[in-house]
Amino acid sequence: MVGHFGMVDVAAARFVVFGAVAALAVATRPPGRRWPSARQAASALGLSVLGFTGYYLLLAFAIEAAGTAVPSLVIGTIPVWMMLLGRPAGLRMRALLPGLALTAAGIALMVADAWPEAGAEGASDARFGWGLSLALLAMASWTAFGLLNAAWLKRHPEVHAADWANWLGIATGVGAAALWLLAGSDAQTLRAQPNGGLFLLLALAGGIGSSWLATVLWNLASQRLSPSLCGQLIVSETLFALLYSFLWDGRWPVASEWAAALLFVLGILASIRAHR
Repeated sequence: MVGHFGMVDVAAARFVVFGAVAALAVATRPPGRRWPSARQAASALGLSVLGFTGYYLLLAFAIEAAGTAVPSLVIGTIPVWMMLLGRPAGLRMRALLPGLALTAAGIALMVADAWPEAGAEGASDARFGWGLSLALLAMASWTAFGLLNAAWLKRHPEVHAADWANWLGIATGVGAAALWLLAGSDAQTLRAQPNGGLFLLLALAGGIGSSWLATVLWNLASQRLSPSLCGQLIVSETLFALLYSFLWDGRWPVASEWAAALLFVLGILASIRAHR
């Protein structure tokens, strides 16, 4: 619906709104709240690239190249990686193997079903492979963000989760504005595009709901739960992404896609059970 706007425009607009809302929240916050040190501000800037601007751009270009279903499932493995890399010391690797095997089988089935046939379609095969690679990079980027962000919050219990979300938002907004100036469309080009109202509406919804509010809630969860357990919350994003994919394509999933999604969900449930 906003196909006339570039990926950089869509990403930057969303995160500029995130930064603006975060700045407004900081400006109207109760007195006595902490301000970040120079080192903390640098941490916020680095994490904003991993968890927001960089991640979103990688995922957007992955979807453009490989479609929605496979990148959604690749991103859906983030809970597993966070469980492996952020698991408590008492959780044995052996307990995680059933969940890992189920999730890997689901991903393999979906990728095998979606991969274009070789031969005459060699170009699309290469494009799909490029999209899959970008999805893997996006997965690694957000996994690193989730682990590092949780570790930062644990090291700084004196910082309120909402304050840290606002600092992340301001850093993200600054980075998104710079990205827009460097690689986005100019103002005249943006004004000439159709669906400008829808573009603005999506930027506001994404910047306020999916970015600012979601980050505040995520930080609150990260302060109270281990990264391995907190990461399981992301499974809802994967399921809704798959649902949106099939709705957008106007079709029901085929048998292999049903099986892959089922294996994926069973893998996540097995991982949660192992964590308990």
